[in-house]
Formats: sequence, structure tokens, C-alpha cells
Amino acid sequence: MFKTKEYFEGNVKSIGFKSNKGRASVGVMAPGEYEFGTENAEHISIISGEMGVKLPNETDFKMYKHGEKFVVEKEVKFLIKIPVETAYLCLYM
Repeated sequence: MFKTKEYFEGNVKSIGFKSNKGRASVGVMAPGEYEFGTENAEHISIISGEMGVKLPNETDFKMYKHGEKFVVEKEVKFLIKIPVETAYLCLYM
């Protein structure tokens, strides 16, 4: 069944589900900066909008736009900068 979550005073919302590739979530983010932590590796695809990502040991944000993907390793913290409303798909590996 679906599992909904809300973070950062409602500025980030997600719906968790089981995909054909395993556990996943789809969500939306309002403009702002957010810090997340991972338990598992996360494969994130941008569905709409754009997202700046600063992974551990990196000094700058890298921008990802509609159709682009990136991977975050397990058990790390990372920063996200959202300039416009953005939708994403996350597969947990």
C-alpha cells in the first residue's frame, strides 16, 4: 500500500510504493534548500523542474534537470537546492 510522508513543514511531500525494481517513492519539492540522509543507496530521476545536488566530499552543487538521474550512496547526508517546483522518482537499492 502507499505510504505518504511530509518533510520541512510541507515543502517536500512523497508517496512511497513498491515498483517493479523494488521500493520507490515519487514526490514534489517546493523551492528551497534541504538536507537529507540515506539508509540505502538512492537512484533519483528528475521528472519535472530542476534540482541542485551537493553530495558528500563535493564543494559545489551540480544541477540536474528533467530526464536526468544521479545516485546517492547509502548512509550519507547530502544537500539539495530547489530553484523551481520539482518532481522526482527515487529508487532505493
